[in-house]
This record gives sequence, C-alpha cells and structure tokens, in this order.
Amino acid sequence: MNFNHFDEQGNAVMVDVSAKQPTLRTAIAEALVHMSPKLLAAINSGGVAKGDVLGVARLAGIQAAKRTPELIPLSHPLAIHHVAVNFEQDQPAGCISVKCTVRAFERTGVEMEAMTGAALAALTIYDMCKGSDKSISIGDIRLLFKEGGKSGIYRREEHV
Repeated sequence: MNFNHFDEQGNAVMVDVSAKQPTLRTAIAEALVHMSPKLLAAINSGGVAKGDVLGVARLAGIQAAKRTPELIPLSHPLAIHHVAVNFEQDQPAGCISVKCTVRAFERTGVEMEAMTGAALAALTIYDMCKGSDKSISIGDIRLLFKEGGKSGIYRREEHV
C-alpha cells in the first residue's frame, strides 16, 4: 500500500497538490449518536436544559468542517463553498444520524472536512445532553459519498 503522506525517508509531509486541476468536490459523511428514546424525545420537545441541541450541533459541525486544517495536521486549507449538517432520527431506536455535506472547487477532496463536521456535531449533541444521560454513545463515523477528482465517485454500498 502506498502512503503519500510520507517522503522517501519516512518523514510526514503534506502532499503537494499544486499540479492538480481544481474540480468540484463533494463529500457526505455520517456519525451515529445513540441515546435513550426518552432523551431523543426531550431533544425534539426542547426539554434539554442547555437549549436547542440540534441547532447548536449544526453550527458546531459547520464550524468544524471549516476548521479541519487546524485539527488534522496534514490536511490542506480549502476554500469551502458549502457546508450543511442535517439530522435523521430513529425515535424508537433512540438514534440520530448526523450527516455533513461539504462542497468546494479545489485540488483535493473534502472528505476530511465532511467527517470532521459530522463528528463534531455528534460530540456537541453529547456535550449538550450529558447532564441528562451519560450513556450516550457515538459511533460509525464514516464517508457515505464523494465525487470529484481523478478517483471519481465513491458511494458506500449500504447507502446506494
């Protein structure tokens, strides 16, 4: 397997993307937040002491996507053109699917920005609700879709 974040001596390096042509890049990532159905009902009814859980989580996810190069050492600073954070709920299971979509006209992909946005939105849900239920768990942070660049389109099989 070829790892392009290392030079010939094994030193970590930022990949040089200057020769690549900019293309429209899109990525969608997801994080799953599991909680009790009772807590999910409280989130939906505005019954969590810290306030609008999903509204704050949405803003946290957008901010995180924009700040990815400050958090992940070898990622490139990008001129992001669009970030959206959306939530899908499974009330009986007590699960929130956090989906983050990122778009940019750039030389490198936006997968890390989408995954960072989804992860931070999920962590914000935990932070805002931990006073009510510390058993909340976050899992399955994963890329669902990407397009743009030479590798073409990727679509996670279970989300076709």
